[in-house]
Amino acid sequence: MPQTPLTPMSPQLSRVNLPKPPDPTLDAAGYLRSLGSVRERCLVITSKAFHNKLSHFDVDLSKFPDVVRFVCQIIKRDYDAPFTSIPSHGRYQHFSVGGRDRIANLLATFDHSVDNTEKCRRLMDLFLVSVLLDAGAGTTWSFKSAENGRIYRRSEGLAIASLEMFKSGLFSGNPGNKFQVDAIGLQKVNVEQLAKGLQSRPGNELAGLEGRTQVLSKLSEALAEKPELFGDEGRPGNLVDYLLAHPTTQASSTPVVILPVLWNALMASLTPIWPTTRTAIDGIPLGDAWPCSSMPQPAPAASSPTFSPFPNSGGSSSPAQWESILPFHKLTQWLTYSLMQPMQNLLKIQFAGTELLTGLPEYRNGGLFIDMGVLTLKADDTERGLQNYADYCRRTNTKAVEVAPMFEPSDDVIVEWRGVTVGLLDRLLIEVNRTLRPDLNGGELTLAQLLEAGSWKGGREIAEVSRPNTKEPPILIDSDGTVF
Repeated sequence: MPQTPLTPMSPQLSRVNLPKPPDPTLDAAGYLRSLGSVRERCLVITSKAFHNKLSHFDVDLSKFPDVVRFVCQIIKRDYDAPFTSIPSHGRYQHFSVGGRDRIANLLATFDHSVDNTEKCRRLMDLFLVSVLLDAGAGTTWSFKSAENGRIYRRSEGLAIASLEMFKSGLFSGNPGNKFQVDAIGLQKVNVEQLAKGLQSRPGNELAGLEGRTQVLSKLSEALAEKPELFGDEGRPGNLVDYLLAHPTTQASSTPVVILPVLWNALMASLTPIWPTTRTAIDGIPLGDAWPCSSMPQPAPAASSPTFSPFPNSGGSSSPAQWESILPFHKLTQWLTYSLMQPMQNLLKIQFAGTELLTGLPEYRNGGLFIDMGVLTLKADDTERGLQNYADYCRRTNTKAVEVAPMFEPSDDVIVEWRGVTVGLLDRLLIEVNRTLRPDLNGGELTLAQLLEAGSWKGGREIAEVSRPNTKEPPILIDSDGTVF
């Protein structure tokens, strides 16, 4: 992969007081929607994992050094010490599959009258749509690029497909600028158009196509409803103008944006796009947050229930009941990592509070710990998951090439797996930095660099070795196109 200009920025920022997340005893929904809640709540699961007291997985920490060595080998194979060229994890890199920096090429096609701020808006437009389309693609789907005729799969295939749709003007409602995404353009996109753009057809089906289409439709409505964030056009890229004008942004030679400001803007605007059957408290949808049996459980109430995993069910939350929920907000975090890249590169914006972001709880990072033996799915759950997979194959007329347990995203197995993944990635960062200390020249890898150069890549590579025919993760997700 070419060395992109989007390598991590490591300026010495003056200390910035970050806003604290809401008090969960006073505003449970606000707390569980905050970025700070993800790591705090996942620590509960991680603590149980370190004592081998998970509900669905046996934990063997004696295998953890094997993961550390494997990830370090990958990093040293692909990058030269002191590894400062490792870019932060983000969508940008997926566009560079095959050694072609397509984003740089895209920027080069813009007219000279397009300034850096407008270039940044365009990339933010592209990245937002591309990230929201970046759920699990399934085992049969691939994408043939019109650019060079090559075949791409999974995240890279979805990235190239989204780029080609963007360049065609599919997401734009502005006749004067096809290189944008806006509310009107997204409103026009239907299942047939998206299927054509993603080359989904019999024999090459993309998993969760309808779910992805619904996400784009709801995104159109969400963008239109927040002109203070996205302007009158309902354009994602206008977020950069909102951030630069925000009263907390520190104006200097390089502007400093408080990361929770970006986070709160994304959460406030994107929550309406998620399916209505997700977890809610007090009728407020929480997004990618789920009840988990390994979390503290509220005592059964004799009266009417105060918590419901479904929105608009009435009742209110008590302090004990929010504690049973694990928040992840994976796509919003993936989007945050990705949107920072063009703002850092093109406008030299710095972000205070990036340490709040966590490792992404998705199947590549989580699969790494299963395939390396740190986590082992318990026998009863394995049997249930294999039956789920058999049922799925019959229902979808899918040939079972390599059998693996399968669960829906809301299943307690998946929620626990994702929670422990967040904690194990934090531990992995500590151990990788310790192992690579002689090569780091006094520096340290960031979590975003570890995700990019080590854990996500390592999870994919070990999956290719463990299941060479499908290259799928060790646990399969019956995806609705909105989670992974």
